[in-house]
Amino acid sequence: MPWQREKIFELLEAYVFTSKNTVNWRFMEIDLENQTVAQIVGAHYRTAEVFRRYGIDFCCGGQAKVADVCRRKGIDLAQLQAELEDVLEQPLAPQEDFASWSPKLLIDYIEERHHTYVRQKLPLLLQYSKKVAKVHGHGHPEVIALAKWISALADELEAHLEKEERELFPYVRQLVQAYREGQASPAVSSDHLEHPLAAMRAEHEHAGSLMQKMRQLTDGFTPPEYACNTWRVLYQLLEEFERDLHQHVHLENNLLFPKAASLAQALV
Repeated sequence: MPWQREKIFELLEAYVFTSKNTVNWRFMEIDLENQTVAQIVGAHYRTAEVFRRYGIDFCCGGQAKVADVCRRKGIDLAQLQAELEDVLEQPLAPQEDFASWSPKLLIDYIEERHHTYVRQKLPLLLQYSKKVAKVHGHGHPEVIALAKWISALADELEAHLEKEERELFPYVRQLVQAYREGQASPAVSSDHLEHPLAAMRAEHEHAGSLMQKMRQLTDGFTPPEYACNTWRVLYQLLEEFERDLHQHVHLENNLLFPKAASLAQALV
């Protein structure tokens, strides 16, 4: 894959974009009272699975402080702290250190991994949800609502991916090129990036809220005992899709977008 071929060269350049508004998350200790979910996951990617088990959003809602989220959800802060520390004490398996990646490498990975996944799975979700709604909707109106929400999510994500690939990502690549060449361009400024990033975050938030509604509607993607195989596969795929979307949005909201914003600021 292109992102893999370029990875060594990108990492050798050791992109570190710092300013008074940026934080080096990679060496941050866990402080649940003062740190946001996004900061912790950005610094320690293995904590994402712990937050997921507790139903704590680390992508769209990741800007909230962990302690505030726990108080709102009634989660034992000390227990969560213990589980986070436990996962960090486990031997490190071969994983990608996304926080060290440059904006360009992140974009290449997101496009090839997550955008491809979305385009592969959305047609299946649409197909299965329509079939389940048609066959079982008379006795289970929730699957009719579910099919409508999946259709809305598909429309939104398809347009979202197009905007990223046609507008935002090429612009960030332009920023990277300008930075490498040590040149500022009249077309490159932090103002040009502020509104597109805000729009992408808002769309991420809406997609996340749709997934949350679907999770609640399906009782955590749990099919009834008598569900047919298509029904079961639909719910399994939805849960998998949610997990991928969380990682996808996390990489953009918490890593790519801040790096791009810092880079644009450095070029002003």
